[in-house]
Amino acid sequence: MKHFLSLETCEHHDLVRLLDLADQMKATRGQSNLQPLQGQTWALIFSKSSTRTRVSFEVGIRELGGKVIFLAASEMQLGRGEPIKDTARVLGRMVHGAVIRTYDHQDVVDFAHYGRIPTVNALTDHAHPCQIVADLMTIRARLGGLEDKVITFVGDGACNVATSWIYAAMKFGFRLNVACPKGFAPDVDLVRQAGSNVQVTEDLKAAAEGSDVLYTDVWISMGKETESESRLAQFAGYQIDHALMDLAKPGALLMHCLPAYRGKEVTEAILEAHADTIFDQAENRLHAQKAILSWLVS
Repeated sequence: MKHFLSLETCEHHDLVRLLDLADQMKATRGQSNLQPLQGQTWALIFSKSSTRTRVSFEVGIRELGGKVIFLAASEMQLGRGEPIKDTARVLGRMVHGAVIRTYDHQDVVDFAHYGRIPTVNALTDHAHPCQIVADLMTIRARLGGLEDKVITFVGDGACNVATSWIYAAMKFGFRLNVACPKGFAPDVDLVRQAGSNVQVTEDLKAAAEGSDVLYTDVWISMGKETESESRLAQFAGYQIDHALMDLAKPGALLMHCLPAYRGKEVTEAILEAHADTIFDQAENRLHAQKAILSWLVS
């Protein structure tokens, strides 16, 4: 039984296969008769709001021949305190796979264990692996490869996206800079495990210099709303603008996993200047998700 819960547990060759398959899915969309989910029904179980993740998975499952049920956790017995392992045991007897977007990463791990059906982590507070597959796909298409690239993540270095980028750097061997304010660095043990592939710094300009990609995310993730005022103050010096992009390599990419809050983590002008890349990145969520789903049932 295969699951897709974190890049940490993925082998390099499987990730390369996913990226190749995602490229194929994109190139042949609407032309392929590949329907690996034919006759299957998949459940989307979401505790967090979503646009790109929900739409890409719903469309992807249907394009692969399957049917989909969307289940908001607040409308299930989960919202009234039913243990995740009991929900998993029930759904595992009724549906063929599950896509889960929630807070606690352990809930996804437990669902996969007790449900005994292919399970996808569509985002937890710990990791966002589906996003990173789409991001890697975008970088490969636009820059021609990954291994020799320098990617700089700007913002909350302890967030799920940054954590998943660290795992990606460990798998592919590219250089990852994490530029973040004091108190928002990634897990120390994880950075130590990554070795020289990952550098953490409070010096935004030094991190951006010579980068192939500047990448940012929202400063206030879902569930952190009560920290809004303090976070806005602490991250104020970590905005990506034209001056920062000028420090990167000529032709460097600006990437954002969206939604973007213009005037905070990124300026309106620089986002619009790189909108083609950013919305290509968003579209690639569909193709990456289809690749992940196909791989799980292969």
